[in-house]
Amino acid sequence: MTAAGDVRRRAAVAALILAGASVAACTGDAATPAVPSAAQHDAAALPTGSQPVDLDPADFTVDITNRWWPMKPGDQWKYEEDDGQGGVQQVEVTVLDRTRKVANGIEARVVHDVVSEDGNLVEDTHDWYAQDADGNVWYLGEQTAEYENGKVASTEGSWEAGVNGAQPGIAIPADPRAGTSYRQEYLKGHAEDDGFILSADEKVQVPAGKFTGALLTRDTTPLEPDLVELKFYAPDVGPVMEVAVSGEAGRQVLLQSTRTD
Repeated sequence: MTAAGDVRRRAAVAALILAGASVAACTGDAATPAVPSAAQHDAAALPTGSQPVDLDPADFTVDITNRWWPMKPGDQWKYEEDDGQGGVQQVEVTVLDRTRKVANGIEARVVHDVVSEDGNLVEDTHDWYAQDADGNVWYLGEQTAEYENGKVASTEGSWEAGVNGAQPGIAIPADPRAGTSYRQEYLKGHAEDDGFILSADEKVQVPAGKFTGALLTRDTTPLEPDLVELKFYAPDVGPVMEVAVSGEAGRQVLLQSTRTD
């Protein structure tokens, strides 16, 4: 077994051990009172489930410096994604020198995500992120299009914080600690991803290199209860590997990253 395979096996075991403890932490309660302000969040106060938040745009910046996923215009990550059934896709993520004010009034950094297979466009997405005063990176929505035979087949995954009841979520906490749960996005019935911190001291190896002190998260969604994914974030790099450990097969690995000065 390769070093990366050994890391995935150990991570999967850790995730399964913690699965029972994390189920309750990864579910939300629509009746939970709103979090008062982004600037007042601590690890225990990150939003979960459908919990509404009252965010002050003045607390946010498009200069994203979180060490687990810093984003400067021009930064780029290239990945290879294996679906476990013989299909291989190429994923290219680029931080644009563009911002967008989303419906809840927060100005967000635009990140372009392009997925292709055998040279054919599969998905084209613009994601919107901003960082609060504490250093949490918030995910504020996305405009996405899935393609078939060169034509747009679906925009089902699109959502925007403040539109049709959609709530922003946390992409990366400022101070990720094992046992912390949070929602990543919320639009009822369409986008309900949850995150759970397993560790902030992992080793992981991908084609782009070997990394230590990596953040490991367990990602789930009530829309697909059997699906469990593990994601590794290398410090000062960003996402380096995703592995499906339940519900489906496949993994995504970082081939190379380009960081601007």
